[in-house]
Amino acid sequence: MQAVPNMTAVTLYLASASPRRREILDQLGIAYGLHPQDIDESRMLNEDAEDYVCRLAKTKAENALSLVDEQSNSACLGADTTVVCDGEIFEKPEDESDAHRILQALSGRTHLVLTAVALARTGSTEVLLSSSEVTFKALTEAEIKNYWQTGEPADKAGAYGIQGLGAIFVKEIKGSYSGIMGLPVFETISLLAKIDITAEKILEQYT
Repeated sequence: MQAVPNMTAVTLYLASASPRRREILDQLGIAYGLHPQDIDESRMLNEDAEDYVCRLAKTKAENALSLVDEQSNSACLGADTTVVCDGEIFEKPEDESDAHRILQALSGRTHLVLTAVALARTGSTEVLLSSSEVTFKALTEAEIKNYWQTGEPADKAGAYGIQGLGAIFVKEIKGSYSGIMGLPVFETISLLAKIDITAEKILEQYT
Protein backbone atom coordinates (compact mmCIF):
# COMPACT_ATOMS: atom_id res chain seq x y z
CA MET A 1 0.00 0.00 0.00
CA GLN A 2 1.11 3.55 -0.69
CA ALA A 3 1.52 5.80 2.33
CA VAL A 4 -0.87 8.71 2.66
CA PRO A 5 1.34 11.76 3.30
CA ASN A 6 -1.46 14.05 4.54
CA MET A 7 -2.65 11.80 7.39
CA THR A 8 -1.19 14.32 9.84
CA ALA A 9 0.42 17.75 9.82
CA VAL A 10 3.33 16.37 11.86
CA THR A 11 6.37 15.07 9.99
CA LEU A 12 7.31 11.67 11.39
CA TYR A 13 10.83 10.25 11.32
CA LEU A 14 11.92 6.70 12.12
CA ALA A 15 15.19 6.63 14.05
CA SER A 16 16.11 3.18 12.74
CA ALA A 17 17.50 1.51 9.63
CA SER A 18 15.73 -1.77 10.47
CA PRO A 19 13.93 -3.16 7.41
CA ARG A 20 11.46 -4.95 9.73
CA ARG A 21 10.40 -1.69 11.37
CA ARG A 22 10.08 0.03 8.01
CA GLU A 23 8.00 -2.89 6.72
CA ILE A 24 5.54 -2.58 9.60
CA LEU A 25 5.07 1.18 9.12
CA ASP A 26 4.72 0.66 5.37
CA GLN A 27 2.03 -1.97 5.88
CA LEU A 28 0.09 0.52 7.99
CA GLY A 29 0.35 3.16 5.28
CA ILE A 30 2.13 5.62 7.56
CA ALA A 31 4.31 8.23 5.86
CA TYR A 32 7.71 8.80 7.48
CA GLY A 33 11.27 9.84 6.83
CA LEU A 34 14.41 8.06 8.00
CA HIS A 35 16.88 9.30 10.60
CA PRO A 36 18.77 6.11 11.66
CA GLN A 37 20.77 6.50 14.85
CA ASP A 38 24.00 4.67 15.70
CA ILE A 39 24.34 4.96 19.48
CA ASP A 40 26.41 3.38 22.23
CA GLU A 41 24.36 0.36 23.31
CA SER A 42 26.47 -0.56 26.35
CA ARG A 43 24.48 -1.43 29.45
CA MET A 44 24.81 0.70 32.55
CA LEU A 45 25.92 -0.89 35.82
CA ASN A 46 23.08 -2.92 37.37
CA GLU A 47 20.66 -1.79 34.64
CA ASP A 48 17.85 -4.31 34.18
CA ALA A 49 16.61 -5.40 30.77
CA GLU A 50 13.42 -3.31 30.81
CA ASP A 51 15.24 -0.09 31.74
CA TYR A 52 17.99 -0.87 29.24
CA VAL A 53 15.73 -1.33 26.23
CA CYS A 54 13.57 1.68 27.16
CA ARG A 55 16.65 3.89 27.54
CA LEU A 56 17.99 2.90 24.12
CA ALA A 57 14.66 3.54 22.38
CA LYS A 58 14.38 6.93 24.10
CA THR A 59 17.95 7.90 23.23
CA LYS A 60 17.48 6.98 19.57
CA ALA A 61 14.27 9.01 19.30
CA GLU A 62 15.71 12.05 21.08
CA ASN A 63 18.97 11.96 19.11
CA ALA A 64 17.02 11.88 15.87
CA LEU A 65 14.85 14.77 17.00
CA SER A 66 17.95 16.84 17.76
CA LEU A 67 18.90 16.57 14.09
CA VAL A 68 15.52 17.82 12.88
CA ASP A 69 14.80 21.51 12.39
CA GLU A 70 13.44 22.65 15.76
CA GLN A 71 11.07 25.04 14.00
CA SER A 72 9.42 22.18 12.10
CA ASN A 73 6.44 20.25 13.42
CA SER A 74 8.24 16.93 13.73
CA ALA A 75 8.28 13.78 15.84
CA CYS A 76 10.78 10.93 15.93
CA LEU A 77 10.04 7.28 16.61
CA GLY A 78 12.76 5.16 18.20
CA ALA A 79 12.70 1.47 19.06
CA ASP A 80 14.96 -1.16 20.51
CA THR A 81 14.58 -4.91 20.97
CA THR A 82 16.39 -7.33 23.24
CA VAL A 83 16.05 -10.99 24.18
CA VAL A 84 16.21 -12.13 27.80
CA CYS A 85 16.55 -15.65 29.18
CA ASP A 86 17.13 -16.39 32.88
CA GLY A 87 18.01 -12.75 33.44
CA GLU A 88 20.72 -12.71 30.77
CA ILE A 89 20.37 -10.21 27.93
CA PHE A 90 21.13 -11.54 24.45
CA GLU A 91 21.81 -8.79 21.91
CA LYS A 92 23.09 -9.21 18.34
CA PRO A 93 25.80 -11.90 18.18
CA GLU A 94 29.38 -10.76 17.76
CA ASP A 95 30.32 -13.72 15.57
CA GLU A 96 29.42 -17.34 14.79
CA SER A 97 30.68 -18.57 18.16
CA ASP A 98 28.54 -16.03 19.99
CA ALA A 99 25.47 -16.90 17.90
CA HIS A 100 26.02 -20.57 18.73
CA ARG A 101 26.20 -19.73 22.45
CA ILE A 102 22.99 -17.69 22.28
CA LEU A 103 20.99 -20.24 20.30
CA GLN A 104 22.14 -23.05 22.58
CA ALA A 105 20.92 -21.01 25.55
CA LEU A 106 17.50 -20.52 23.92
CA SER A 107 17.19 -24.13 22.71
CA GLY A 108 14.16 -25.90 24.19
CA ARG A 109 13.49 -22.92 26.45
CA THR A 110 11.07 -20.01 26.81
CA HIS A 111 12.59 -16.54 26.62
CA LEU A 112 11.34 -12.96 26.72
CA VAL A 113 11.47 -10.53 23.82
CA LEU A 114 11.33 -6.92 25.01
CA THR A 115 10.73 -4.12 22.54
CA ALA A 116 10.51 -0.51 23.67
CA VAL A 117 9.07 2.22 21.46
CA ALA A 118 9.65 5.92 22.09
CA LEU A 119 8.09 8.99 20.50
CA ALA A 120 10.09 12.20 20.88
CA ARG A 121 8.63 15.64 20.27
CA THR A 122 9.89 19.05 21.28
CA GLY A 123 9.66 19.13 25.06
CA SER A 124 8.55 15.55 25.65
CA THR A 125 9.36 11.89 25.05
CA GLU A 126 7.01 9.00 25.81
CA VAL A 127 8.06 5.35 25.98
CA LEU A 128 5.99 2.15 25.93
CA LEU A 129 7.26 -1.39 26.43
CA SER A 130 6.07 -4.62 24.80
CA SER A 131 6.94 -7.95 26.43
CA SER A 132 6.38 -11.30 24.71
CA GLU A 133 7.26 -14.92 25.45
CA VAL A 134 8.81 -17.15 22.78
CA THR A 135 9.35 -20.88 23.21
CA PHE A 136 11.95 -22.65 21.05
CA LYS A 137 12.07 -26.30 20.17
CA ALA A 138 15.25 -28.15 21.07
CA LEU A 139 17.87 -27.24 18.45
CA THR A 140 20.45 -29.61 17.01
CA GLU A 141 24.06 -28.63 16.43
CA ALA A 142 23.49 -28.95 12.68
CA GLU A 143 20.47 -26.65 12.80
CA ILE A 144 22.42 -23.98 14.67
CA LYS A 145 25.40 -24.22 12.31
CA ASN A 146 23.28 -24.20 9.17
CA TYR A 147 21.15 -21.32 10.42
CA TRP A 148 24.23 -19.19 10.96
CA GLN A 149 25.31 -19.93 7.40
CA THR A 150 22.09 -18.35 6.08
CA GLY A 151 23.34 -14.98 7.36
CA GLU A 152 20.05 -14.23 9.11
CA PRO A 153 21.19 -14.36 12.77
CA ALA A 154 24.06 -11.88 12.38
CA ASP A 155 22.08 -8.66 12.89
CA LYS A 156 19.26 -9.95 15.10
CA ALA A 157 18.83 -9.63 18.85
CA GLY A 158 18.88 -13.16 20.23
CA ALA A 159 20.52 -14.36 16.99
CA TYR A 160 17.25 -15.14 15.21
CA GLY A 161 14.50 -13.49 13.18
CA ILE A 162 10.95 -14.70 13.77
CA GLN A 163 9.81 -13.17 10.47
CA GLY A 164 12.39 -15.23 8.57
CA LEU A 165 13.91 -18.69 8.73
CA GLY A 166 14.14 -18.42 12.51
CA ALA A 167 10.41 -19.12 12.61
CA ILE A 168 11.12 -22.82 12.11
CA PHE A 169 12.52 -22.94 15.65
CA VAL A 170 9.51 -21.30 17.29
CA LYS A 171 7.14 -23.68 19.06
CA GLU A 172 4.90 -21.05 20.70
CA ILE A 173 4.57 -17.33 21.25
CA LYS A 174 2.59 -15.39 23.84
CA GLY A 175 2.33 -11.69 23.20
CA SER A 176 2.93 -9.41 20.25
CA TYR A 177 4.23 -10.89 17.00
CA SER A 178 5.03 -7.41 15.68
CA GLY A 179 6.79 -6.68 18.96
CA ILE A 180 8.99 -9.73 18.46
CA MET A 181 9.74 -8.44 14.96
CA GLY A 182 10.91 -5.15 16.45
CA LEU A 183 8.01 -2.68 16.37
CA PRO A 184 4.88 -3.59 18.38
CA VAL A 185 1.91 -2.18 16.48
CA PHE A 186 -0.40 -1.62 19.46
CA GLU A 187 2.17 0.37 21.44
CA THR A 188 3.34 2.23 18.34
CA ILE A 189 -0.16 3.37 17.38
CA SER A 190 -0.86 4.31 20.99
CA LEU A 191 2.08 6.69 20.80
CA LEU A 192 1.35 7.95 17.29
CA ALA A 193 -2.17 8.88 18.38
CA LYS A 194 -0.44 11.72 20.24
CA ILE A 195 0.35 13.25 16.86
CA ASP A 196 -3.05 12.43 15.38
CA ILE A 197 -2.05 9.21 13.61
CA THR A 198 -4.87 7.04 14.91
CA ALA A 199 -6.21 3.59 14.10
CA GLU A 200 -9.32 5.28 12.70
CA LYS A 201 -7.31 7.41 10.27
CA ILE A 202 -5.18 4.45 9.21
CA LEU A 203 -8.32 2.45 8.38
CA GLU A 204 -9.86 5.38 6.49
CA GLN A 205 -7.15 4.93 3.84
CA TYR A 206 -8.72 1.65 2.78
CA THR A 207 -12.40 2.65 2.71
